[in-house]
Amino acid sequence: MSYDFDLFVIGAGSGGISSARRAAQYGAKVGVAEGWTLGGTCVNRGCVPKKLMMYASRFPEQFQAATGYGWGQVDSQFDWSQLITALNNELKRLNGIYEGMLDRSEVTVFPKYASFIDAHTLDVGGEKVTADKILIAVGGKPVLPPIPGIEHAITSDDIFHLPEQPRKAVILGGGYIGCEFACILNGLGTEVTQVIRGDKILRGFDEDIRTEIQHKMIEDGIHLMTETPINHIAKMATGVDVCVTVDGHKEHILADVVSLAALGRKPNIENLGLENTQVELAAGAIAVDQYNTTAEPNIFAVGDVTDKMNLTPVAIAEGRAFADTQFGGLSRTMSYENIPTAVFTSPEAATVGLTEAEAIAQYGEDGIKVYRSKFRPMYYTLPNLQTKTLMKLIVHHESDRVIGAHMVGDDAAEIIQGVAIAIKAGATKATFDATVGIHPSAAEEFVTMR
Repeated sequence: MSYDFDLFVIGAGSGGISSARRAAQYGAKVGVAEGWTLGGTCVNRGCVPKKLMMYASRFPEQFQAATGYGWGQVDSQFDWSQLITALNNELKRLNGIYEGMLDRSEVTVFPKYASFIDAHTLDVGGEKVTADKILIAVGGKPVLPPIPGIEHAITSDDIFHLPEQPRKAVILGGGYIGCEFACILNGLGTEVTQVIRGDKILRGFDEDIRTEIQHKMIEDGIHLMTETPINHIAKMATGVDVCVTVDGHKEHILADVVSLAALGRKPNIENLGLENTQVELAAGAIAVDQYNTTAEPNIFAVGDVTDKMNLTPVAIAEGRAFADTQFGGLSRTMSYENIPTAVFTSPEAATVGLTEAEAIAQYGEDGIKVYRSKFRPMYYTLPNLQTKTLMKLIVHHESDRVIGAHMVGDDAAEIIQGVAIAIKAGATKATFDATVGIHPSAAEEFVTMR
């Protein structure tokens, strides 16, 4: 049977674009549908604008540190509208880059939403399009829990579009998104209250990372309310009222502009027409095998819509492995072991491999050895700031292999990226010990811990 395309991709985010371009390089005729804007969540309302905002939020500490090096006191005012304008201009530039990449790859872009009519046929903005293989790469979307009045809270997607900086913000949720925005807004001068259901932020991360970041966030002035149920949210004439329960009593937290809901994300599967296919779901995500194939043999899925490991580089790697396998004659699967990740809080954190708890569960307490180092980096000595760095290695006792590395501190993501290569290659603690450190640097601590 003849089809309009060899491959049609639904969604032009990181996973979709990487899949489309790689398949086109192999000679496939490829189409992509994107009803929003090119680049997906990461470029437009996630990783990129969030990290740029993080950079902006760290200047006050840098201004303070500068005085310790002989610079005069900096008296500077932050301009929210200027930052948002600069962000939007940069995102437009990146959108153009993605458009150019797809054009050069001769991928046909449909600026429309697509849904399934059957396993090989799509409704793309009212036009019928057929394809031999179809890839679903539509990503995820923020979760809005069933809290009365939740419609009065914005999500993490919306903060980049606020016309004015909030003077007071309430952030609901203790995951990495909530913590990152709490630190960003706090650094920019917003009064921040963060409400979490557990006793500690960043569930799932190593306990030392959780403890270190939580302590520093509180020290920096974020009002963190732990083990605090949320009753309801109400719209007020002057802002938003968040009602919570503290020690059995109701308390009201007032935010002048925004209550940011950062309570996780879920696969964006609505209105895809999946009921017209044999595609199956598992816990609300599209179920796929190790080759990203769904229960419908010509339909595939990559990225957050499968809810495996929701990271942009993972979606890109999945997309390329899919294209290599289906169009390049190279049978490849994605490995989810030892994938590094970072949390762009203040302080920054990064991690790769097993947490201490995971290592104990797998090998027992006597089966591992843990190395820790906590110190004040040289940068903070002259300004006499008490900002600390934490580094941690987890080693399998029998093999001496390093099975986990964790860091809280400046440039943690940059440093852990290099450490991740060593761990992926199976480096032992003896290998780390035999490596000459770069002095003076914080990173050298990873090869000098004894």
